[in-house]
Amino acid sequence: MKPFELKYVAGEKGLLREALHNWGISKRTLASVKYGGGQILVNGNEVTVRHPLESGDAVTVVFPLEELGKGLQAESGDLKIVFEDDSLLIVDKPPLQNTIPSREHPSGSLANIVAKHFEDNEIPATLHIATRLDRDTSGLVCIAKNRHIHHMLSIQQQEKKMSRRYEALAHGKIDQKRFTITAPIGRKNSSIIEREVRADGQFAETEVKLLKAYPEFSHIQLKLNTGRTHQIRVHLAHINHPLVGDDLYGGTRNLISRQALHCRELELVHPVTGEGLLFESPNREDMAALIR
Repeated sequence: MKPFELKYVAGEKGLLREALHNWGISKRTLASVKYGGGQILVNGNEVTVRHPLESGDAVTVVFPLEELGKGLQAESGDLKIVFEDDSLLIVDKPPLQNTIPSREHPSGSLANIVAKHFEDNEIPATLHIATRLDRDTSGLVCIAKNRHIHHMLSIQQQEKKMSRRYEALAHGKIDQKRFTITAPIGRKNSSIIEREVRADGQFAETEVKLLKAYPEFSHIQLKLNTGRTHQIRVHLAHINHPLVGDDLYGGTRNLISRQALHCRELELVHPVTGEGLLFESPNREDMAALIR
């Protein structure tokens, strides 16, 4: 297996340590390179971070080989790949599939199938899922192929340089064309799964845009400004328009057999090239059939 590596060109004189910091290589990443079997090369020669750089020097960071966790079994299955390169894997997850294994669903998850993809293609990576979706929710999922790339994607999320737009069907007729739900979310005292709007919860904000109102439901677009567990589901229930099919938060399943929520767009900056990327996924057939 070929290890993951990144290449840079020094723009000016200075210590290698400072240049690596400017390129987004954290101290933790450097420690994993130093003690985990990686290398730092300047013009093809292995050096330490104290090495003095000259303008134009070629720097290569070779990352340690990563291994899949022993608890994650590689399993064959359908994998709809939207984009893939040495750093990123963007996939389109179907509904009724866990992102990672759970006690109730220990196999057949997206993670199990991606593990098989990594194994078959000799990609030396553990599973770094940057954007996770609930079992019922369909749509785009971003996976990093390296701890460092995952770290850089986490920074993007904190700096709001990565965004996801969802489409959903909500019970009832929503009258406002655009509005924002700002309400703190915390764990419900009586449940380890359920969340609720509560005064001592974490700040949460969801932007809502009405696409079309139907007799029984409203077709809406949502953008998350924060990433709380079950945020969309809790916020819609809070305004008395729970997701169609979301029986945990007050919806009913008379129209669809799962919560009607789909991650339609994923926008981010490529963590290596700096290129802006936008991915789209059409609604799944069960939702599309209701809004035709």
